[in-house]
Amino acid sequence: MYFDNPELDRRTLFRAGLGAAAVAVVGSELALPAAAQAAPGDDLDWILGCDEWGARPPKDPLVVSAIPTNKIIVHHMAYPNTPDFSQEQAIRLAKSCQDLHMDGNGWSDTGQHFTVSRGGYVLEGRRGSLDTLRAGERQMVSAHCPGENGRSIGIENEGTYVTETPPQALLDSLVKLCTAICQRYGLHAHDIFGHWDFRATLCPGAMFYREFPTLRRRVFTALGTDLADVPARRWPDIWRFVGGPVVRVAQYLLGHRGYPVTVTGTFDAATVAAVQDWQARNGIPVDVDATLTGPTWETLAPELGRDATGLPISAVQYILNVKGYADVTVTGEYDWVTKKALQDLQRLHGLPSHGKVDTGTWCAVVGGVVRQSFRQG
Repeated sequence: MYFDNPELDRRTLFRAGLGAAAVAVVGSELALPAAAQAAPGDDLDWILGCDEWGARPPKDPLVVSAIPTNKIIVHHMAYPNTPDFSQEQAIRLAKSCQDLHMDGNGWSDTGQHFTVSRGGYVLEGRRGSLDTLRAGERQMVSAHCPGENGRSIGIENEGTYVTETPPQALLDSLVKLCTAICQRYGLHAHDIFGHWDFRATLCPGAMFYREFPTLRRRVFTALGTDLADVPARRWPDIWRFVGGPVVRVAQYLLGHRGYPVTVTGTFDAATVAAVQDWQARNGIPVDVDATLTGPTWETLAPELGRDATGLPISAVQYILNVKGYADVTVTGEYDWVTKKALQDLQRLHGLPSHGKVDTGTWCAVVGGVVRQSFRQG
């Protein structure tokens, strides 16, 4: 059995009894458990499978996860923004990505489940991802986001979107792919997140991330979801196997609550202990992996007005800067620049643009999804 992220994903997967879910890849034939076999005839023929684009066989056995899939994580590839929108370019992209992941990163196969080109072509990434999508019961254990590789579907999008917006063809195909994934795995539009919500990275890029509320609304519409079925807030389920900017926000807030944690973005032992103690003190079920559940976030994040100062404001300023508001600096003082950035973010997510940091604003700031965002457009 081979794991691309042995330290993180062994713990993540074996706690769910994955040992019985391991399957081998021999040549191009994936031996799936009987329960995960796809029914003949489906509507996913618009996705180019590994054999269709000429993928290399995996270097090592791959694994089917036993953990329920609970989210989609969207990436940009940090590749050039080519004007070539052809299928031939999409295939070159898939091959280049696989070579990078296998030969450069030393992974078994392509790290993500699916790839979307700038021309809107959708290709299978990790072998077996299309078959498991057809079945809609299990997913391939991937390598796109350590700590989330057994429970999230990873989508790489061709290009770099720190300062540029993805082309419409890519966005249209991403909506179609996310809709299909949600339908097959029983997910929702509010289960779509970005890579930097779980790791320290510039991915998916600030300009791409600004498109996420629209992306989610379009998937919401395609799924025919009733607004009443959307939770008031869907917080990112940060836990001890992830890291990055959102973990730093949690550490700022834990420090504000009196816990001796260091703001590093690493989910260390002190952070685990602080999260679990906070849960116990507030009558919240204590999570063995220190997951910042919805109730944990909602009790931890204080509502802030225009006179607020200190660590909570530093947390807001830090995450705003990370997510593209370059003029915002971490001062701990609620200044005019911070207010304007908050108002912009609130408008983007359909929230009242009053500049105060209420619970809904906290959710949007840390990468979560609020019900109000589905009322726009």
